[in-house]
Amino acid sequence: MGLRYGLLLQDAGFPVDFVEIWDKSIETIKEQGGVYQSRDRQNKHLVPVNIYSPEDYQGDPDVWIVFVKQMQLADALKRCQHLFNDKQYVVAPMNGIGHIEKLNQYFDSEKVLSGTAMIATVLNGPGDVDFMGAAGSGSMKLVNQNETPDEMTYKIVDEFKQANLNPDLTTNFMGTLMSKVILNSVLNTLCTMFEIRMGEFIQAPTAEKLGQQLVDEAFDVCERANIQLLNTRQQEWQTIKTASETSMPLHYPSMYQDMHKNRPTEVDYINGYIYDLGVKHHYEASTHDYLRNLVHLAEFAKNFDEEKFLASKE
Repeated sequence: MGLRYGLLLQDAGFPVDFVEIWDKSIETIKEQGGVYQSRDRQNKHLVPVNIYSPEDYQGDPDVWIVFVKQMQLADALKRCQHLFNDKQYVVAPMNGIGHIEKLNQYFDSEKVLSGTAMIATVLNGPGDVDFMGAAGSGSMKLVNQNETPDEMTYKIVDEFKQANLNPDLTTNFMGTLMSKVILNSVLNTLCTMFEIRMGEFIQAPTAEKLGQQLVDEAFDVCERANIQLLNTRQQEWQTIKTASETSMPLHYPSMYQDMHKNRPTEVDYINGYIYDLGVKHHYEASTHDYLRNLVHLAEFAKNFDEEKFLASKE
């Protein structure tokens, strides 16, 4: 997603630098002279970019756009802290919730924007990104942490529009973030567990029953936490259905991509966050907790050393 946002903004004429924490990505992109970009596996071409490690970068950007996994964020921010100053804004439309408190250690809350990104993207490998969907497809929501847009906020929104990221500015911080967490708690988790695309999931006879149960539990949690969501329960399910049937039917969610490549998933920041928030308000979203533990079991099984296990039993 970081590559997609950066490449689209660069294509729209804005200066972009990429600051990467994955050494293999930096090495590959420098060796090949840029990022290979394709769309729906077609028209693969090389796009030159400026890429640096946090230690090598010497720029002073107006805005940081942050796309790392939730569990990587603390280390990424620590490595970049010498680059931050009180004039800079940060935009973090990341999956899950857990990033805001970490960002607030380095940025004033008045300069923190988060949101959601309904923009399907696949990282085929280091320096090789595939934009899913037609040009201009996908959308996102942006929201200020203080829920008060300022001049820079509107400038960011305008530049994102020029880059065809289709931003919609809201003024409901937690309601906006939770809307994507709830969607991901259904699609990311279930598609990952059964290794299916979103379009396959929605065709299952049990899809609505499973999805609605997760949505209802999440809404019960939010009501107890006094979080006003952007949608009703039925509207939230319809958003999930539309994303699966129309917007991104061929997409494997990012959690699946992590599982498939033996990387830790963000389930603790999605289903786990919903469950933990519920417990704080004396409610157990037990289905979310059950799915969180199933994903962790799948992670364990994926990385299980069968040969070592069998040898130990001989």
